[in-house]
Amino acid sequence: MKIKKLSRLLRKFFFMSEIIIKTAEQIEGIRQSSQLAGKALVMIAEHVKAGVNTEYLDKLIDEFIRDHGAIPATLGYSGYPKSCCISLNEVVCHGIPAPDIILKEGDILNIDVTTILNGYYGDTSKMFTVGEVSDKAAQIIQVAKHCLDLGIQQVRPGNQFGNIGFVIGRYAKAHKYSVVYEFCGHGVGLEFHEAPQVDHIARRNSGAVMQPGMTFTIEPMINEGKATTRVDKYDGWTARTSDGKLSAQFEHTVLVTEDGVEVLTDVTGEYNR
Repeated sequence: MKIKKLSRLLRKFFFMSEIIIKTAEQIEGIRQSSQLAGKALVMIAEHVKAGVNTEYLDKLIDEFIRDHGAIPATLGYSGYPKSCCISLNEVVCHGIPAPDIILKEGDILNIDVTTILNGYYGDTSKMFTVGEVSDKAAQIIQVAKHCLDLGIQQVRPGNQFGNIGFVIGRYAKAHKYSVVYEFCGHGVGLEFHEAPQVDHIARRNSGAVMQPGMTFTIEPMINEGKATTRVDKYDGWTARTSDGKLSAQFEHTVLVTEDGVEVLTDVTGEYNR
């Protein structure tokens, strides 16, 4: 299934579906899967270096996930052929690992991992750099990370989902970047994609109200130039910036708690202290 068609179907699904409030047992299962996804990104870091091809990285991630009793959610999902997504430089998302995509000095890349552990899903991604990168590459990575942090700060009972996108869009625009609107965050946990749709650019005080027990991803994609993307007509997945400029993304799976947020895919203690 072509990715733009899939995106349209998912948006229709989000609109028609209710947001699932997870039970304590379900939350613990989602937490464990999310922690495994986060640990996979920690594991792969030392292997991201010049001369390595992205299929090798995909193989290592697949082995790590399976060695821990889980399976990669992306493999076979609507025909997607690999165990993670690896998106380099101008690739916004859904980059397909391949033996002929070889990392070189100065590259930036996003690695996106989703695990299924005991039937529960955890979804996370982060940016990596290969050796020394340009100032403009370092800056877009920094802005993308802060956009994620701002979005996470909006997660609390009683707040509206649109405020996540509002603060992200405001910050990105202030730093002269654009926010991709063709792809979004989403509910996750019992399925790969659940309601709600989490837009990364939105009106203030819009959308559904957050409640304890909701789990979803925040995954802003920030572009150096235009916000629009073009999907590879041959593989049907790889989404690149329409103008060939850089893109960066970070993602976490989060839980709305009784008094705030728990970042379920945080394995370094950055958010959960």
